[in-house]
Amino acid sequence: MRIGPYRIDNPLVLAPMAGVTDRPFRQLCRSQGAGLAVGEMLASNPDLRQSRKSRLRRDHQGEPEPRIVQIAGADPATMADAARYNVEQGARIIDINMGCPAKKVCNKSAGSALLADEALVSNILEAVVAAVDVPVTLKMRTGVSPDRRNAVRIARLAEQAGIQALALHGRTRQDLYRGEAEYDTIARVKQAISIPLMANGDIDSPEKAAHVLRRTGADALMIGRGAHGRPWLFGQIRHYLATGEELPEPAPETIARIVDGHLRAMHDFYGVHQGVRMARKHIGWYLDGRPGGEALRRQAMRLECPLAQRRLLGDYFRRLADSQAA
Repeated sequence: MRIGPYRIDNPLVLAPMAGVTDRPFRQLCRSQGAGLAVGEMLASNPDLRQSRKSRLRRDHQGEPEPRIVQIAGADPATMADAARYNVEQGARIIDINMGCPAKKVCNKSAGSALLADEALVSNILEAVVAAVDVPVTLKMRTGVSPDRRNAVRIARLAEQAGIQALALHGRTRQDLYRGEAEYDTIARVKQAISIPLMANGDIDSPEKAAHVLRRTGADALMIGRGAHGRPWLFGQIRHYLATGEELPEPAPETIARIVDGHLRAMHDFYGVHQGVRMARKHIGWYLDGRPGGEALRRQAMRLECPLAQRRLLGDYFRRLADSQAA
């Protein structure tokens, strides 16, 4: 897959997820086999640029190129200005958010709500593409509701506007994350355009990844919720696509090292107070479905000390390793 001047040999992309795909998680997923990692959504509103949240979301220090920054908004001029600003700050690809179904985004007529107004979509895409000299990509859904699917038309508008790659989540805005992803819709979009297409939605195993590639004809896969608590999924999928061999889940000792490194990176990145709180959601995902995981998660939610968080998780996975060896 090629996005502008960038050749992407590894077709596995970490999806942008607000509050999740911060720099520590992006770096972790890249180390575990992701070929690209898209930054968290940034509001186009210039009044928010210097907030602590925005500054942290723009922080790509130490990450490999290309650095991808996603912007969200509903005004073509403001979006164009946001694109220029983020390129000045080091972005090498600008991604436009027309996929987020969250109410606080859609209530501002941004995210996937934009799909209801094809003329506005076209104006935003053309304005952003014209504003910067780096590739611009688009993340979107299949429509605003099951009776108003317009992904093929939007995709064609995107290609005409100069968008250089498209990521399509196989659900409408109304569907949120319910039901099954519409891989047939993704396949129709792929057939309608010549720019690269990344398929997104419900990719949670190597076998599912291979199935989605076959069914959609997509050029790459974008993985979001499937990587929650399982960043090694990228490596498992990459190995399976290359060899047809299914790798086992990492040993508890390996998971312990991954989790400890992730927690340490979050504590360093955010600072003690915020780092402990931001780590809690990831701790919950690492423990999800594991023996005694729910009780341990509740215990972890009460901890305020970074070292206590790391010890709790380290002790748990060591005990898990001992029980499996017995």
